[in-house]
Amino acid sequence: MSHTDLIADAFAAFSAEGTAFPAMTLRGGDALDLDKPAPPFDVLVDAISDDYLEAHPWGSGWLDAASWRHYLPFMMEYALRHIAQPSDVTDALLTSFRPPDRNPPRLGSLTKPQETVVLRFLDVMAYSDESASRDLAAVVLSEWWTPGAIPKDLDD
Repeated sequence: MSHTDLIADAFAAFSAEGTAFPAMTLRGGDALDLDKPAPPFDVLVDAISDDYLEAHPWGSGWLDAASWRHYLPFMMEYALRHIAQPSDVTDALLTSFRPPDRNPPRLGSLTKPQETVVLRFLDVMAYSDESASRDLAAVVLSEWWTPGAIPKDLDD
């Protein structure tokens, strides 16, 4: 399967989230990280582009589950288009797939089709010879996404 097919599948799996405005933007997450108030969503300023993703990759750490799911297909597309280059966007995305899950959960909020797309994406990032993120992606897979990974619910 080509990267193009995987990108199309990611946008299809996250289509409901992708069409809604996120409650928290990547730009807002960056502001919170700097101990500033998060600015409201702005259609022009928060338009998703490579430049926007590159300017605010670590804002993803502040996103609620719905906002996180909104940005996932865009960040996965970016990572696949730039698979051979190391990138903060790709590192932030991969890091967002690591445990422990939050409360309320982000990882646990994914539907089965979304989980499947994420797993396929991680597989490409971990095992593609062209991937500059093989090591981190392999760690992410081993921590949460593969059989025998760290238990998903450590409270039981």
